[in-house]
Amino acid sequence: MSTLYPSLEDMKVDQILKVRASLRLEKGKETPRPPSLVISQKPEIPESRQNSSLSSFSDPPVLYPNLSELNDYMGLSLSSEEVQKNLGLVPASGNAMVLAPSAPGGMVAPVTGGNLGMHRAEIKPGLREVHLCKDERGKTGLKLRNIDKGLFVQLVKANSPAALVGLRFGDQILQIDGKDCAGWNTEKAKRALKKASPEKIVMVVRDRPFQRTVTMHKDSTGHVGFIIKKGQISSLVRGSSAARNGLLINHYICEVNGQNVIGLKDKEITDVLMNADNIITLTIIPAVIYEHMIRKLSSGQVKSSMDHSIPNA
Repeated sequence: MSTLYPSLEDMKVDQILKVRASLRLEKGKETPRPPSLVISQKPEIPESRQNSSLSSFSDPPVLYPNLSELNDYMGLSLSSEEVQKNLGLVPASGNAMVLAPSAPGGMVAPVTGGNLGMHRAEIKPGLREVHLCKDERGKTGLKLRNIDKGLFVQLVKANSPAALVGLRFGDQILQIDGKDCAGWNTEKAKRALKKASPEKIVMVVRDRPFQRTVTMHKDSTGHVGFIIKKGQISSLVRGSSAARNGLLINHYICEVNGQNVIGLKDKEITDVLMNADNIITLTIIPAVIYEHMIRKLSSGQVKSSMDHSIPNA
């Protein structure tokens, strides 16, 4: 079974950590064990430090103490302590520590760790059932649009019943109250919602099939390496985390760490990016699909109505 990594940085750092662990096992003539599972709690102490008054066995355990070459690795500012923190060590029996996967889906994430933004942006496989109601005005806060014989969420209004149940831009609606939505046009979907019970509307939903997520890391200057124009990725910086992790131009940004940014001005999106933590997960969609999906929606309507709140974890 292949190992999954949230970003290219995670894959490269994990490879270095495994090589380090293998070298330490060979040097100590220990019984080989999978380097990503069991790590010695007591670090090796160089001879130069053994006679130093600063050396003490009461020091906190350090995972792979010789990681100085990872400092400013691929534009990132990394240290042994930072990598150790994100690896997610949990106590085990004896004098050992077990490496616990901390990222969603059991991914190996030595730099990313169990990042909350990545978790909020996750596009889950399979289907889910949503129970929707109407507000006091008989509205769901939901606009639907047909694309290629499928029915998709075009707009989720802020503080609406649709927002409360977690529907997002780009979700595909497969059924409404037991009726298949394949082939429905926008008007038929609108009529179905209007006729539905105000207390309970049952929908079968697939998470954002036209969209994908890309996780990146800010460099020492606080950038991930791309430029946007009117919400669309227009260019990439060579050698940046965005370029390394496969971000593409001619794609619109739908979410930053799970927060919808559709309809926001470029400066507002940039502010969201700048205020985010060092790990950023973008949800993107090809421009040709995005432009078809938001057709007949005015920019003012999208900005004023779209739910831009930070989703629950």
